[in-house]
Amino acid sequence: MTKILGVGIATLDIINTVAEYPDEDSEVRAINQIIKRGGNGTNSLVILSQLGHQCYWAGTLANETDADHIIDDLDKYHINHQYAKTYSTGKVPTSYILLNESNGSRSIVHYRDLPELSYKDFKEIPLEGFDWIHFEGRNTDQTLLMLQHVKEKVPHTLCSLEIEKHRDNIEQLYPYADVLIFSKAFCQQSPYKSADIFLNKMHLTYPDKTLILAWGDQGSYAVSAETVFFHSPAVKPESVTDTLGAGDTFNAGLINALLKNKTIEDALYEANKLASIKIAVNGFDLTTDEL
Repeated sequence: MTKILGVGIATLDIINTVAEYPDEDSEVRAINQIIKRGGNGTNSLVILSQLGHQCYWAGTLANETDADHIIDDLDKYHINHQYAKTYSTGKVPTSYILLNESNGSRSIVHYRDLPELSYKDFKEIPLEGFDWIHFEGRNTDQTLLMLQHVKEKVPHTLCSLEIEKHRDNIEQLYPYADVLIFSKAFCQQSPYKSADIFLNKMHLTYPDKTLILAWGDQGSYAVSAETVFFHSPAVKPESVTDTLGAGDTFNAGLINALLKNKTIEDALYEANKLASIKIAVNGFDLTTDEL
């Protein structure tokens, strides 16, 4: 059983399902409301745990009632949270989500009043024995120190970095990860816009990295030392039920496949397929047959 460490935030998600997205300055009735744990990295760990990996989460929590929802859900999916730092004050990050029933889209308002994991706390984690360490690309100054620490202490441990949004100095993190996973939104905010130009430009600067670009209903793209440029079409879902966390599920599928030494082509296909399965169900409970 492989051991995976995920570093990032865990959130409390308050999800209101509406028939369709409301107009500004209007009032609508929610069809349903769900309160549950969220956060990119922990979403990926939940999928990876169901795929048979031994998963650990490192992040921060506040000593308050809402944190219980997060802890209970991590326990449900057997995610070890012994490396989480709990603060006596503050509020767990909370996402207020509108889920559009008509097309599965989601809109998020996020609130946080809690420090993110510090390098000081991260360096206390015994990294030996982990097969893969996955970072969310945030809190860049502290994350840089964490990535450097990983390469110093366990240089042969595979390391991935999710780059979802433009953040100050995020490019300083790239040299220290083996796999860089970019979002469509990040690419479209860059000077290059298109997937092929973006990845090939990145490949010129980081020729030894595996570069991944997820592009939603157009599938995903990759460039690596062995693959000049590759596109894997999206796998059509049986239905569009819940797109929340589809990208996190894609990341989990990718990590799972690469840990099994699959080719980039196979890894992209499996990640696309897993994301498609997730889109067709509410939440992250996937059956054995689906996996």
